[in-house]
Amino acid sequence: MEFSDTYKHSGPCYFSPDARFIAVAVDYRLVIRDVASLKVVQLYSCLDKISHVEWAPDSEYVLCALYKKSIVQAWSVTQPEWTCKIDEGAAGMTHARWSPDSRHILTTSEFLLRVTVWSLVSKACVHLQWPKHASRAVSFTQDGKFVAIGTRKDCKDYVNLLSCNGWEAMGVFETDTTDFWDLEWSPKDSTIAVWDSPLEYKVLIYSPDGRCLFKYSAYENALGIKTVAWSPCGQFLGVGSYDQAVRALNHLTWKPVAEFTHPTVVKGPYNAVVFKEIEESLHMDISKLNINGKSSHDRIGLKGDHGGYREDDRHEGPTRIRYDVLEFPVTMSSVKPPLDKPNPKQGIGILSWSPDSRFILTRNDNMANALWIWDVARLELSAVLLHKDPIRTAAWDPVHTRIALCTGTSSLFLWTPAGACCVNIPLPQFVASDLKWNPDGSSLLLKDKEAFCVTFVPSISDFEEANGQ
Repeated sequence: MEFSDTYKHSGPCYFSPDARFIAVAVDYRLVIRDVASLKVVQLYSCLDKISHVEWAPDSEYVLCALYKKSIVQAWSVTQPEWTCKIDEGAAGMTHARWSPDSRHILTTSEFLLRVTVWSLVSKACVHLQWPKHASRAVSFTQDGKFVAIGTRKDCKDYVNLLSCNGWEAMGVFETDTTDFWDLEWSPKDSTIAVWDSPLEYKVLIYSPDGRCLFKYSAYENALGIKTVAWSPCGQFLGVGSYDQAVRALNHLTWKPVAEFTHPTVVKGPYNAVVFKEIEESLHMDISKLNINGKSSHDRIGLKGDHGGYREDDRHEGPTRIRYDVLEFPVTMSSVKPPLDKPNPKQGIGILSWSPDSRFILTRNDNMANALWIWDVARLELSAVLLHKDPIRTAAWDPVHTRIALCTGTSSLFLWTPAGACCVNIPLPQFVASDLKWNPDGSSLLLKDKEAFCVTFVPSISDFEEANGQ
């Protein structure tokens, strides 16, 4: 794998949807770089430090949100002279996002007073009062024609449907939730999934006309849902919860077809593979060398008490990271969260489907060093990746069945159904704490605290060949 040089950033870094550019926030400046050469294509100056960056779906425009000043600035990549400025004024601003047509920007005011839709074409704006959340509970259909927005009024939760053509209200219905947490359209735009806050396990499936098609609750009187994700094919809804389990609901009966638990002792199945990160020393023992009839120890004056290297000398020098395959049963280390603190590190903190909907990756926050990969077709465990450090980020290749993950170290980890590997990042003092895939799957953006780099990932066939397949 090839790695670029490091470049400075101060927070947001994103690939453009067409996979051609990278937008990087550097304090008050927005830097647009070409993905292939990483040369600067455009450089924009903002009025304050950039809080949020987002590409328009057509990759023509990019917005910068300056939440401290309640301002959004938008820029055109192909027309540098074109600019746009949105000022919410006294209402404040807590979030900004693009609409699917790339010609409207939605902003959420402070104190959840309203969502405003700003048109870049007509300069008109439309207001929707009482949004439930600032960044959550807003979901567009796949065709971009409609948007569902969660609202709350008179202590009741609602879903408002709007047409993205003229932003007229198409309907509103009340939801059977105690504290509406989030919603998401199904990939086929036929249903809307709504789920309650973590204080209650409740998933509701609604039709666009407001009919409740199904209500699911796995248990009561305990912390409930933590993560929810539709499969790309739209046939399954994955629900991860605080009881350390993932349940896959099917789209026909809306009942679980599989329940994946995360035990502390993994005993199988027989075709599953457990990879464990191992650190090996590459130190060469020069005591066995004989130069001109003299031992190397005598020549360089490093002879110890017992005629060899001192113990601390033997462990100095470079090391390498690799995966070792473990035999069943495998005991996992688990941390019990304190009972007297909020937001316990427990349950399914990461849940993501592969692009072909065949696999699910999960991280149980009780066992933050382990990444679990489940085969939905076989309804069983496929692999577990054990690491020395907690997993920071794990993400699927948008095109192929491949996972990249990082643990806040100088190593990058990759997995495919053919095997797994560890890659050393050959950059001094660089540790990967976050990563993002290019939409075409050809490269990865790796982020350190104040710097980023790009690595160009080999094709899936080259990767499998390198793993001996």
